[in-house]
Amino acid sequence: MEISSKENTHFFSNNTILPVDRSSFKSESSASKEKQSCCGGIKIFLGALSFVYFAKALSGSYLKSTITQIERRFDIPSSLVGVIDGSFEIGNLLIIILVSYFGAKLHRPRIIGAGCLIMSAGTFLIAMPQFFMGRYRYERFPSTINSTGSISPCLQDKSQTPFSALEKSHAKINAGCEKEAGSSMWIYVLLGNLLRGIGETPIQPLGITYIDDYAIEENAALYIGCVQTVAIIGPIFGFLLGSLCAKLYVDIGFVDLDSITITHKDAQWVGAWWLGYLIAGAISVLAGIPFWFLPKHLPKPEGRKDSSTSSEQSKFITEDNKEQHKSYQQQVKIAEMAKGKSLEFFPSANLFGNPVYILYLCASIIQFNSLIGMVTYKPKYIEQQYGQTSSKTNFVIGLINIPAVAFGIFSGGLIMKKFRINVLGAAKLSLGSSFFGYLLLLSLFAMGCENSEVAGLTMSYHGTKWTTDYEQALFSECNSGCLCSKNDWDPICGENGVTYISACLAGCQASSGSGKNTVFFNCSCVGTLESPSRRSSAVVGPCQKGNECPKMFLYFLVVSVITSYTLSVGGTPGYILLLR
Repeated sequence: MEISSKENTHFFSNNTILPVDRSSFKSESSASKEKQSCCGGIKIFLGALSFVYFAKALSGSYLKSTITQIERRFDIPSSLVGVIDGSFEIGNLLIIILVSYFGAKLHRPRIIGAGCLIMSAGTFLIAMPQFFMGRYRYERFPSTINSTGSISPCLQDKSQTPFSALEKSHAKINAGCEKEAGSSMWIYVLLGNLLRGIGETPIQPLGITYIDDYAIEENAALYIGCVQTVAIIGPIFGFLLGSLCAKLYVDIGFVDLDSITITHKDAQWVGAWWLGYLIAGAISVLAGIPFWFLPKHLPKPEGRKDSSTSSEQSKFITEDNKEQHKSYQQQVKIAEMAKGKSLEFFPSANLFGNPVYILYLCASIIQFNSLIGMVTYKPKYIEQQYGQTSSKTNFVIGLINIPAVAFGIFSGGLIMKKFRINVLGAAKLSLGSSFFGYLLLLSLFAMGCENSEVAGLTMSYHGTKWTTDYEQALFSECNSGCLCSKNDWDPICGENGVTYISACLAGCQASSGSGKNTVFFNCSCVGTLESPSRRSSAVVGPCQKGNECPKMFLYFLVVSVITSYTLSVGGTPGYILLLR
């Protein structure tokens, strides 16, 4: 009996112990599943956010690459192009505060998805003027267009010139280079870029804070660095796409390309700027689809569940998984939330009393003020300063400069993770990279090319360099007998290596060929530089820069790459400083 009793006791004790073991096994299993779902969920979100960063960076960089194309297509000045480019930041400023604060209370992934749709709509709107405007018309002197007869560019004998051409030449006396907006359709480009700015607003604040909330703390910097690195791949494809579209004629598919008399090297060439926006808009639509299927919340990592240093978002969103709390959150309306939670915004405004935040804000304003202006007009600067084509300029920026930026951003995140740099260290790293980067930028002032030799502008017709009144310098004894406009810019290159504003001002008496193959003969002003009695020939288009300019362009690229890398190293530490 005692033995059986002991056996029964042992039997029942085993039975009572088994449920405890099962419960502990279940808790371990659930913890393991929670960890796997957390890691898997954050990695899916990381991939989707990286693709969105790629899409928005591609469309933004493509806009930078089409600055000169838009300027020529709509016949607008550079100052107005700057306003169009700045409309993106205006769209950001309109809703950035509301999206950053109230957006965190709602379904952040879906808000990012909605922003992608708005961004794609704005990108499509930018391309719309191409389908409503007429065909692009470039100005050429009658002798350079397809014609069976040869017309004297000098127009000494009015009887040899058709009345329409002579009348047109007289009309250009008061027109030509005096720049006014040639078409009001540029407003659609401005509005489209404004919509892009509005749609892009929730991506950065809601996406980065989502990663910061649900990623393991030591991995957050690396994840953000990965997102920023993938984002830089967007500009690479954006500028390469801009380079490809710049070689295609603007009205490709609408006109016979054999009838075009200019090439992509011509100053009046306009590429198919609108084609890239259609591609970028389609990519933005695809990038926004995954966010509609991502959850509102992810399980918090074990090390951060009880952390007192949580992000701003976790301070006003409670992580209660009870059914009644979930149902309550689903019934909250935006109006009720704005009414009940608006008082919480004003305590957050105390952040403006934080000296570290104010200093970071001022530094960011100064830094972006310079960098955005440089990035916007850098393609045009390279075209004008180093005599490069728009297609080659975009290709060089996309293939050389942008990878250096990507490597710099990734290096910053890797340094933060490897050396476990704290907030103070992140501030020092960001400051150091900015300081040395701007020192390198100053050296670019010494790497410019000399002004092109243009007769009547940078030098006289006799070969001496001078600066005098523009209107008086254009005319000389060699072209005094010609009926020329002072406002036309239809450059030709003389065989002496000097550029002339037009064939008429060069005193050319005859021409042969047509379109881009036109050759001018008996140019009296071309001969005066070497021998007054000798009359030389010229070809269509400006002359190439001097022999030193290609070397200076190479130096410019090397310093530009090093500068881009140095400035980008502080990108990820700057984000961490802002979040912490």
